Amino acid sequence: MPLDQRVAVLTGGSSGIGAAIARRLARGGWQCVLLARSEDRLKALAEDIGGEYEVCDVADRSAVDAVAARVFERHPRIDLLVCSAGIPGRHGFLRADPEVIERVIHTNYLGTVWAVLAFLPGLEAAAPSHVVNIVSVAGLVAFPPSGPYSASKHAQLAASRVLTADLKPRGIRVHTVCPGFVETEGFPQKGFLEMPVLGRLVAWPDDIARHVERVLERDRRETVVPAWYRIAPLAQALVPGIVHRAVSRARYRKARSDGSADTRPPA
Repeated sequence: MPLDQRVAVLTGGSSGIGAAIARRLARGGWQCVLLARSEDRLKALAEDIGGEYEVCDVADRSAVDAVAARVFERHPRIDLLVCSAGIPGRHGFLRADPEVIERVIHTNYLGTVWAVLAFLPGLEAAAPSHVVNIVSVAGLVAFPPSGPYSASKHAQLAASRVLTADLKPRGIRVHTVCPGFVETEGFPQKGFLEMPVLGRLVAWPDDIARHVERVLERDRRETVVPAWYRIAPLAQALVPGIVHRAVSRARYRKARSDGSADTRPPA
């Protein structure tokens, strides 16, 4: 590897937003190290972009530490850490299994914390370096139909904001990105895409990847994408009663076998 080549580690790097960011970084000359649970997908993408991969479940702190140690043997300096690993939780707290709640919290929130702590020595060695945390608009506005997911993203957002202050003196800049609805395999938005107006609310992984590229270029700290989603947390702060009534009536649309929409509350 050339001495001046920048190294990026990406969690959730096998698909969705993480994979789109990896492809864009690779085109820009970055050496990408992809982390995720699916080895087949990791291997295929790594080969496609000329990167590396490590199988890792970010919910497992010891596994993250072990992977970081292996990566440091090859790359003692880490210029960029992208925390994009995440799993859905499209159930309210009263309907979700306790195991699902734990899994969502451990992956979406603690997975970010474990990754930052594990790769901190490499980030410090490369300073000035960067961390990009992919959070969600669900971390800005409570959304009952996916209560555990929304709670995990609120926690991840708070952690990202704290880390922004904690890591600045160490020469590490933290960038918090909060996307709205994004169509991915893990987070399908079929119900919205089928509706002419609401379909416009949905972004695509490469939209977020382009945004992350601009965030790094312009050194933005906390952003919402698409930008007009900023109205959501503002509305919740100014008229919380109206927002509460609106989101309480919201339901995920599921596709029936005949292709029609099923708007029943999630089981």
